[in-house]
Amino acid sequence: MKKNHIGKIEYNKEIAKDTYKLVISSDVKEIKAGQFISIYCENKTLRRPFSVADFKDGDITVLYKLKGDGTHYIKNLNENDKIDFLAPLGNTFNFENVNSALLIGAGIGIAPMLFLKKELDKNGIKNHLISGFKDALEVVEGSNQVVIGGSVLDEIENAVEKIKPDIIYSCGPSIVLKLVSEFGIKNNIKTQIAMEKVMACGIGVCRGCIIELKNGKNASVCKDGPVFLGDAVQW
Repeated sequence: MKKNHIGKIEYNKEIAKDTYKLVISSDVKEIKAGQFISIYCENKTLRRPFSVADFKDGDITVLYKLKGDGTHYIKNLNENDKIDFLAPLGNTFNFENVNSALLIGAGIGIAPMLFLKKELDKNGIKNHLISGFKDALEVVEGSNQVVIGGSVLDEIENAVEKIKPDIIYSCGPSIVLKLVSEFGIKNNIKTQIAMEKVMACGIGVCRGCIIELKNGKNASVCKDGPVFLGDAVQW
């Protein structure tokens, strides 16, 4: 159940170009792949949401790209500093009855894919992770297959032919998720996508992260997602 937590920073360092790894020790009991946390940044009105890249024994790992005021504030926090956050937020990836999976992470969207891969490995589910970055300096350790400069989508067909996945999981910019979802529909492969969206409240109250579904309804990425069935989203 989501609630406010005060954690302690165990690690906060740059691990790739403008990409940082933050590890928070906390009293959180459970977080699953696909969920996120929302961090309070001092003197900023809105909390900042971050996908969870790993969770073990209360230690929460997130990856963040240095962009605006919020991430610059987090970057300047030191080990042993206290940090205020909400967790766990959002829904999770579902891998029930999955025997083989293809994972696609683009940019900082690699974060929840790393967590999901760990869960799939733990459950003995065959999987392959493709990650795409703009240049070699941005590469984050942990991917099976790295695409530099090009599109991760160029590698989908070969990967599908090789591992015959029951499902494709993906996180990244909307254009990547749209194309992954369309590929899944065209090839009759299920897709689950974790959407990246600017959020305000992070708990579904403000309705600031609305997307449209094919059934005509609207959904909040923070509360109803961030994980959606790719073929359910109206792109």
